[in-house]
This record gives sequence, structure tokens and C-alpha cells, in this order.
Amino acid sequence: MAKLPQQEIARVKALGFLRNRGQDTFSARVVSKNGVMTAEQLKHVAECAEKYGAGRTCFTSRLTVEIPGVSLDDVDNVRDFIAQAGLVVGGTGAKVRPLTSCKGTTCVYGNADTQRICAKLFDTFYTGWGNVTLPHKFKISVGGCPNSCMKPSLNDFGIEAHRVPVLDLEKCRGCKKCVVSDRCPMHAAGVVDGKLHIDSQKCADCGVCVELCPFGVMLPVETPVFAVYVGGTWGKHTRTGTRLSRYYTEEELEDLVAKTILWYRENGYKKERLGAAIDRLGVEALEAALASDDLLKRKDAILAADLLERPVCVNC
Repeated sequence: MAKLPQQEIARVKALGFLRNRGQDTFSARVVSKNGVMTAEQLKHVAECAEKYGAGRTCFTSRLTVEIPGVSLDDVDNVRDFIAQAGLVVGGTGAKVRPLTSCKGTTCVYGNADTQRICAKLFDTFYTGWGNVTLPHKFKISVGGCPNSCMKPSLNDFGIEAHRVPVLDLEKCRGCKKCVVSDRCPMHAAGVVDGKLHIDSQKCADCGVCVELCPFGVMLPVETPVFAVYVGGTWGKHTRTGTRLSRYYTEEELEDLVAKTILWYRENGYKKERLGAAIDRLGVEALEAALASDDLLKRKDAILAADLLERPVCVNC
């Protein structure tokens, strides 16, 4: 078996083809916008695996589908075949990686249409910013509630939907068996002095209690808000994402992601994850930058600039 040139291995990896261990074949990483594929798209991926791969697929933790067993000669064939189903092969490199979303769109605990939000951010940042080179990989996750199924706090930019309870205490009858108190997963709700009380120190704003009270004490909350975590990583170097100091509306999310990426590109050293840059410079510096539109105004200049090299330690 001829040895594959390293430059070819690197070239196709950048296209989303990862070499299979001990073999001269590759796994094609098929990317979905939000972890959702139509039945026709799944059939198309399966057909591609039969035609160009090893006849099987592997699902990854980033909600991509890999087709192992692809030869170097079939790389372009796979890309073209997958494109016919409106899908792409990719998801590698120091750039925005494939986005992940939980099933909050259909989940009984979901506070927001996570798959729609994720697809929108995918179009803007994975597709639209696909040529933007960053200091390191940048992962985005969209979660629908504090159950944290998509682990937003372990992503570079994690979004988590909440519904903040609103009470009309004039309707409260001080029931001895309070359905809100019984159902609260955080044990934050209870009847105190004849009225429902929610301990803000315990409440996670998970939305479970909203509209539970048969007497209408818990008012409807149709519009979710979003907690945002920045700088999370998982693996050899683990860092829990730093939660920003306030909730954000859905309308603010796109600009917030853009500002975070621009701040990272301007301040991060090559091969430095966002979390390490935040620890080095302080989350206060990041939040101050996110509070203004200066980064957006300088977007073109930031994206055109060279990435920062890590300073050489003269005392080492």
C-alpha cells in the first residue's frame, strides 16, 4: 500500500475528511445545521456510505455524521454527492465549528425553539464566517433549559434558554398542597405566610413552574431569555464557561456571538482557546467590549489583521 503524502492528509482534513487510524482511507464528516436532517437527507448520506465509503455511518458528539472508508480519490465525489442533498462536508480547523442544538424545539422542558436559533446562527457564522481563521477552534451550542443536555457551559459560546417566573400574588390562595412547590425541581418555591414565595437564590428560571398554578398565580411567560457562557472547554484542558452577568434576548444573540468572535480574534494568541484568553485578560475586559458596538464597527479591520503570536519568554 502506497504511503499517503502528509500534505494530502492535511489538505483533505481541512475539507472535513479525517484519516482512519491505521488505514489509507478517510471519514467524511457530514455537517447538519442543527443536528436535524430530513429523512431524504439521511437516505442520501446512507447511499453515499454505500457508494463511496465502508457502508456504515458514525454519529459524533457534535451532531455530525461521519462516513468512514472513503478513499483519497473519492474525496471530491463525496463532496459533490453530499451537496446534492443540501449538506456539506467540513467541520475542522481553527474556525467556527459545527453548531450543536438540543431538542428544545420539541422537548417538554424546552423554553425556546433551539433548532431554529441554531440553524440561523449556523448560516451566519459557520457558513458566512467559514473563511475566518481564528486562534483555535470555536464551538457554539444552543440549549433549551438548565438541564444542560447540550452542555452550553462546556462550549466556547454556550446559549441556554430560561423563562423567568412572574407571579400575581393577589390570586394566591396559600394552598396547603401547592402544585408549584411540589413540582419545583430546585425546591425554590414554597408557601410562606400564606403566599407563594420563590427563593431567587435557588431558582434556576427553568420554566417548569410557569402556568402550573390552577388559580393563575404563575403568569404566562411567552418570551424566553438566554444565559450565555463563554470560554468553556472539555477534554485535556477543562474549563467551565464563564456565565455573563445578565440575560440576553434572542434578538441580541447574533451580535453577541459576532462580538465574542471578534474579541477572540483580536486578543487571542495562536493556538489559545477563548477560555484561556479570558483568564489571561479578565472576563471584565470581554464584557466591557461586548457592551459596546466598537468591535462590530472595526469588524473588517479585525478580520484582516494577522493573528497574535504568543510572546517569547526571555527568561525561559
